[in-house]
Amino acid sequence: MDSDTAAESAEGTSLQALRRLDTGPRGLTDAEAQTRLAETGENTLPQPRTTPWPHRFARGLRDPFTAVLLCLGLVSAAVASWGTAAVILALVAVSCLLRAGGEHRADRSMAALRALVAGTATVLRRGAGESAEREIPVAELVPGDVVRLGPGDLVPADVRLLRARGLTVHQAALTGESAPVAKTAADAPGGADDGPFAQPHLCFQGSGVATGSATAIVLATGARTRLAAAHGAPVPRGAGAFDRSVHGISWVLIRFMLLTPPLVLMAGAALRGRGLETLPFAVAVAVGLTPEMLPVIVTTCLARGASVLARGHGVIVKRLPALHDLGAVDVLCVDKTGTLTQDRPVVERSLDATGRDDPDALRWAAVGAWWSLQLADLPAPDALDEALLDAAGPVGEEYDGVDAVPFDPVRRLSTAVVHGRLGTHTLVVKGAVEDVLERCAADPAERERLRGLAAREADAGLRLLAVATAERPARTRAYGPADERGLTFRGFVTFRDALAPTAAEALRDLAALGVTVKVLTGDHPATAARACRDLGLEPGEVRDARDASSVASVASGPCVVARCTPDDKARVVASLRAAGHTVGFLGDGVNDVPALRAADVGIAPRDAVDVAREAADVVLADKDLAAIGHAVTAGRYSSGNIASYLRVTLSSNLGNVLAMLAAGLLLPFLPMLPAQVLVQNLCFDAAQLAFAYDRPGAAALRRPAVLRPRAFLRFITGFGALNAVADLATFAVLALALNGPDALDDRTVFHSAWFTENLLTQALVMLLLRTGRGLAEGRAPGPVGRAAALLAVAGLLLPPSPLGASLGMTALPAAYYLLLVAVLGLYALALTAARVRHDRRQP
Repeated sequence: MDSDTAAESAEGTSLQALRRLDTGPRGLTDAEAQTRLAETGENTLPQPRTTPWPHRFARGLRDPFTAVLLCLGLVSAAVASWGTAAVILALVAVSCLLRAGGEHRADRSMAALRALVAGTATVLRRGAGESAEREIPVAELVPGDVVRLGPGDLVPADVRLLRARGLTVHQAALTGESAPVAKTAADAPGGADDGPFAQPHLCFQGSGVATGSATAIVLATGARTRLAAAHGAPVPRGAGAFDRSVHGISWVLIRFMLLTPPLVLMAGAALRGRGLETLPFAVAVAVGLTPEMLPVIVTTCLARGASVLARGHGVIVKRLPALHDLGAVDVLCVDKTGTLTQDRPVVERSLDATGRDDPDALRWAAVGAWWSLQLADLPAPDALDEALLDAAGPVGEEYDGVDAVPFDPVRRLSTAVVHGRLGTHTLVVKGAVEDVLERCAADPAERERLRGLAAREADAGLRLLAVATAERPARTRAYGPADERGLTFRGFVTFRDALAPTAAEALRDLAALGVTVKVLTGDHPATAARACRDLGLEPGEVRDARDASSVASVASGPCVVARCTPDDKARVVASLRAAGHTVGFLGDGVNDVPALRAADVGIAPRDAVDVAREAADVVLADKDLAAIGHAVTAGRYSSGNIASYLRVTLSSNLGNVLAMLAAGLLLPFLPMLPAQVLVQNLCFDAAQLAFAYDRPGAAALRRPAVLRPRAFLRFITGFGALNAVADLATFAVLALALNGPDALDDRTVFHSAWFTENLLTQALVMLLLRTGRGLAEGRAPGPVGRAAALLAVAGLLLPPSPLGASLGMTALPAAYYLLLVAVLGLYALALTAARVRHDRRQP
């Protein structure tokens, strides 16, 4: 059955719907169901295609640095620099394999989650005689099937109600409404302008039955349901915080790298008469500027952080760069229900008719709830009745129950009848304020006063239940709605949303991390603001999503946006991103999908609807803000390590390249042989792998981890120039140690001395420029400290070793080492002073 037929069947009477679908109230036969299943396909949502491994691998080449490394590797091969080419191409392959492996593991975890949500449905199937109920897999439902629904059931498809008794459904996954919505089988549906979810005779896949029972006919299954419509073609998401920051830095450096070889060639040809013979050196200089380990470091840091989150907190990171984006998040948008509050009410106060605290109203309401549950044959109490019984304790059993009139979503009341004084029955009526007051024996002025009292409580963010009683002569005839008149008003019971047990602490932790929480909810503004204040979160100005100008100004300060539609949530997220924020969005329903796709990081819990999980970048074990705090911390650790690598590598590499270019112009020979540049880079790169396993200091967690290209380039330019000064100071040291400037003509000694000095200065930079690690912190060396020590040892021992001799290096005079200690000491002091000055200027 196509979508047009489903839409037509949703309109008109239930009899017309049965005729259009060529079925009856007793359901289909097995043969008819099999024929329709072959025509319409299984009742499953469209599943995303699995990306083949070659495509995952090729996708890794889109990273700018990875692409440049590939080009440099090919150029190295073209000039017969086979060692350089082999190392560079190996780094490219390792990076792409690590990224593809991380995404593959995330996809396997998501497939396992999808397998957990398979279920069954109760259908009527006709046989030779009468129709009989049968449990079948949800995937086998077809249009025209007649299904039975009860409390706790998930609606298995889009259905039209044929019969309903006290039916309310949770549509939060579809609309964001936290309160159950009343549904009836009325043949006269509500206005079509209100949208399909407001139609009382329709229920949709993805919703769940809260109370009551129903029989319904299946209108649409699989890809033709409203839930599947949310799977529509995803809107392309703009570049995330990680992509924006890394790409901004990348392209500036890439331009410089592409200019370096021509400059070296032209300078060599013009000043020294050297032409193509300097090409291998020019390529080596370009490679020296390149942070060739960046793809490996980034992928390792993110994959390691994602693995720790999965093992320790049940958090699945589906897209590795999303972990860095989590570390950069400075605004987190959440719904109220299920995140800040539990999906159940609790009693706040019990008030008499004057507004004073009075337990009598609560006691009578609990008596009504107890005997309605006992006598109305309800399978379970609804949420309000559960709250009443929890608050009142053991009440109701002191009376003898007589009868009950269950809740009806049309009259919005429920009544229990118990034995009163001798020869009388007491009716206990509870329900919506307006409906109870209409049935009370009170004059219009008194009713208006009570409505005002109820309105004040509602404005404070509370839900109200009115309670009334009436004495009637005892009788044997059953009671009905007509007996609910001439009541005596007893009072109000007010309810608030039960707070999520970990929400208050999680909000404090997020605030300490510099993350501003904004609440986007479909609830009433007062209800949302009340929940925020109860949790210690100042709601600021509560805005109504129906006011477009109000929504456009949400970027400033904490706030609550109430009465949000799915489009409103996406619009708020887009507005925040346009204002320069990195935005995370936590959602679990179909109504959250547009916002999940619009955010920098979409977050969904494991029990979210399929379409929300597929749209999310991160999947939580539970809908718990504490888990998001752990994920943000893991993201900042990974981002801090990546930033440390970039700070150290780029400042050191830039200084070395500047010094090499200057030396190439001043010296009659190449300042370092290509093979020596390659070995130096290999030593430095091997040491830099330690950054993937480092633990940044507490300062790295205090604010969102964003790599701002301009500030970052200022940092590496300043510290790179300082490094170049230290390199050039080595020339003077060599002149003194080797008895005058003429000794610089000894190429072997010069190459060996500069090789040693470069590795020692790089070891110092590794220790002093790490992100978030204060200079005065007395912590164990850790992996970076040990790697820096090994790098220094390599710089001292390689030149005099047999390997050094094969590379054209030799042992250095003892006087050189003494003077080098002085140069390194001065360099360390200058580096420390520059670092302290830089840190003080940070916000």
